[in-house]
Formats: sequence, C-alpha cells, structure tokens
Amino acid sequence: MNRSTLRRAGLAVAATGTVAVLAAAPAMAHHCFVPMYSLGGPASPNWFVLTAEDGAVFEAGYEAGCDAAVDAGYAALRAAKLPVAIKINEKMTIGDPKHTGRMNPNGANGKGLEYFGAGSELPFQMVATWVAGAKSVDCAG
Repeated sequence: MNRSTLRRAGLAVAATGTVAVLAAAPAMAHHCFVPMYSLGGPASPNWFVLTAEDGAVFEAGYEAGCDAAVDAGYAALRAAKLPVAIKINEKMTIGDPKHTGRMNPNGANGKGLEYFGAGSELPFQMVATWVAGAKSVDCAG
C-alpha cells in the first residue's frame, strides 16, 4: 500500500467520525473546542482532533493531490496565524459542565476556548485557508 492509499483510508475513517460532529455543529451549542497550533499536541480520549486537512475533505470535498500541497496548506495557516487543527470536547462544555448556560467570556474570540454555539468562524477560516494554500501547488508537474 502506498502513502496516498493509506492517507485516503485514514481520511475516510476520520471523515466518517467527523460527519456526526460537524454536521450537527449548530445543534451542539454546548460543545466546545480548542484551536491547535501544532499537530504534535497531546492526545486525550475526551477530545476529538480534526486537522485542517481532514476538514478540507469533509467541508469542501477537497483532497490535496500531493505532499507538497499538504505542506503548502499548513504553511498558509501558519502564515495567517490560524490553527492547524481543532480539538472538540464531546463530553461536556469546559466552563459550564452542568449546562447552566454560562459561557466563558472569551469563548469565540479566536484565542482559546471556543464554542460552536457562540458563532465562532475559526474552523471555517482554518479550512478555507488550508485549501487555498494547498491549491496553490501544481501537483501534476
């Protein structure tokens, strides 16, 4: 199996899990996420990690044609000072574990804990920037 086939299989698995999370984002007002500026962050069973590359496949139907395009997508994110992934907490809302309606005053300001229900555009900006960067590379040449 080559690297491209393995990546496609991995993306298919990730996309399947992601569909339930992102497609229901408006209904998940109590779920929160944290922007990740490194793909090498610590893993936790309470958080689902969605990379910009995964988001591009799911949200935009775009898959980079080569490794150089993937790298260019992440370089575009770093240049724009945008996250390269987001961690989604599916168990509870940090800052409001009892669901009383309280929200972190910084939730949806692009600097830390974010809430889907607070109208954060950060995940969409992340995906759009990654796709634009990846599309700037000619993988055929």
